[in-house]
Amino acid sequence: MKPGMRFSKNWWSWSNLLFATVLGLVISGTVSGQRVVSSGNESEAGFGPVMRSYLGYLRNEQEVVDDRVSRREITAAYYHRNSNRIRALRQMAIHLVRESGNDYVPELEAVAPEEMKTLFENPPRPGSFRTNQVLDNKFKFLGVVHAVEPFYVFARLDPYEQAELMQKDHSGTILSSNAERTGTVTPAGQRVGQTPARPRRVIPH
Repeated sequence: MKPGMRFSKNWWSWSNLLFATVLGLVISGTVSGQRVVSSGNESEAGFGPVMRSYLGYLRNEQEVVDDRVSRREITAAYYHRNSNRIRALRQMAIHLVRESGNDYVPELEAVAPEEMKTLFENPPRPGSFRTNQVLDNKFKFLGVVHAVEPFYVFARLDPYEQAELMQKDHSGTILSSNAERTGTVTPAGQRVGQTPARPRRVIPH
């Protein structure tokens, strides 16, 4: 056998071994990835299409953040803050759907305490929020989620809800102004239509 042929056969055997190893790693990684996806799908099996779509959206957002940090386009602090934010949104969405039993997720906003100015022109004091409190006729406060750090989660009201609230405020302002002009303001604590009682004058006999 010629030396060249022996080298060729050895090289061919080595190439086959290397190819088989790489192929095995690829298949293993694919199976592993499928297990992760399958596990996620199984955990979402009880949700409707709207909720599953929202959870898919959050997964995509996390992938974008992961990609950006891998490219060193964002800082580690920015990465952790937004990863925690995504986690907080997921927890609140799951809570809302399970509590209501409806396949509906409002437009959610999650902000850290120092990020209130991103939602409000005049940021309110976070400690004063009440659950389901409506702020600026735009946001409903849903609660605080602790995802490594605290996030205040709000539901953004849809345009119809915002318009209705603004109309009520406008109507209330008009009624209040008319009452002040006509002098028909009802004293606090007195029922409408109730005649205020005056103390009797005691006339000495």
